[in-house]
Amino acid sequence: MWLRELWFVLVGILFTGYFILEGFDYGVGMLHPFLNHTDLERRASLNAIGPIWSANEVWLVAAGGALFAAFPYWYATMFSGFYLALILILLALIVRGVGLEYRSQDKSPKWRATWDWLIFSGSLLTTILWGMAFANLVRGVPINGHMVYVGNFGTLFNGFSLWAALTFILLFLTQGGAYLAIKGDSRSRKHGRMVAQKTVWPALIALVIWFVWMDRLPSSLGHVDTLAIVLQVVAVLALILARFASYLTKNGWTLVLFSVSIASTTFSIFRILFPRVMVSSLNPAWSLTIYNASSTSYTLDIMSVTALIILPIILGYQSWLYWTFRKPVNDEELGY
Repeated sequence: MWLRELWFVLVGILFTGYFILEGFDYGVGMLHPFLNHTDLERRASLNAIGPIWSANEVWLVAAGGALFAAFPYWYATMFSGFYLALILILLALIVRGVGLEYRSQDKSPKWRATWDWLIFSGSLLTTILWGMAFANLVRGVPINGHMVYVGNFGTLFNGFSLWAALTFILLFLTQGGAYLAIKGDSRSRKHGRMVAQKTVWPALIALVIWFVWMDRLPSSLGHVDTLAIVLQVVAVLALILARFASYLTKNGWTLVLFSVSIASTTFSIFRILFPRVMVSSLNPAWSLTIYNASSTSYTLDIMSVTALIILPIILGYQSWLYWTFRKPVNDEELGY
């Protein structure tokens, strides 16, 4: 049934869009307490993401909705097995969102400093947990023959997933720096470009090590083929080219190339998974696939029609939003 393959690809695209767009949001959030020395500079960096951060979260909502409707068994197993991790992600997103909106409600230095660190903590924790979650999807988790996760929260902590978390942090930091180099005020643009240049090499090293680690997983866990390797090579080359683009002050191309690297990394994960969606470390035959975890053909038909209506609206709205706020933060007003 080709609709199963289509929806697997669509889920991959939605998560890719989420990681690209929220990648620079999280990156800016993690840089926020360290990159800026005055309150004006911190306001400027937050104003760079202020109009668009909540719209970027739509990609996560859409990805979760697609999982629930198209692959209910994947949704049920993942959200029940990774329950604590996903609750922590939700709490981190709430704290971060509240911080972005409430920081400016009081001019007290203590008030603003508290929210600065909460924004940082929410961005960092979310990045770490997403890296660990996707690493464990590839590495495999204990799932029994009834599609039930039989591990615990501690099961998610292993060398492979922790290295993935570090890799996600570094990738999002480069993305955040590249975004500030375009959208920040004059001070933030300078600082953002510096961060993008300094973090790209650690990000490159971490990504290469993670890819090699991923490719050396037992064949029963990871299906690495030519396409997956090509995607990984593209991700690495994009990072290298982004560094040279930043050196040449081609800030737009720098952000595009960092986005290509994140997209290729995410696509390679989904390619290695296919046709599975969650790998069982207990018995490969117990893995969830797009065939045993999907909805009925009738449901997929309805979902496809719905997606054809909703996705253009989402894309149109976001395109309008980014076009409206395409200019950098104004130095005098610290706004758009």
